[in-house]
Amino acid sequence: MSELKSVNVAQKPAAAFILGLAGGGFILLGSVVMSMFAFGQPIMMMGKMEGTQGVMGMMGSVSMDWMMGYVPVLAAFGIASGTMVTLGSVMLYRRPAENQLWGAIVLAFSLASIVGSMGGLIVGLILGVLGGILAITSNNGGNSSGQTVALSAGA
Repeated sequence: MSELKSVNVAQKPAAAFILGLAGGGFILLGSVVMSMFAFGQPIMMMGKMEGTQGVMGMMGSVSMDWMMGYVPVLAAFGIASGTMVTLGSVMLYRRPAENQLWGAIVLAFSLASIVGSMGGLIVGLILGVLGGILAITSNNGGNSSGQTVALSAGA
């Protein structure tokens, strides 16, 4: 006389997880590209941007040195955005019952990545937004639509 116990197993939002994880990777890549400007790679900087002096003369008092002062802050913000998108995607996969919370985090930080990492070279922005929307609209978050598995207590 063995008792059967049933456990509700939530289906994992795999498509949202993969899209969000790929988006987070591209956002981190965009942050690395942005940090190359921040920490002064000589090839990228061209010696204080001498090649853009003609364009800067048309802009009046805006100096390239002043604008380059904000790049380290933006690069750090981009790294934080990419990390949060990646973390949100992993937590979405590990805790599918909280799909709307983690989907909103992925969506919000994907949109915020526009500021710090050029939207993850635009590809990360698109993938992260799609992953976040899929996670938010997913209705298989482990409530009642999961699979029920019967476990045997013993023989």
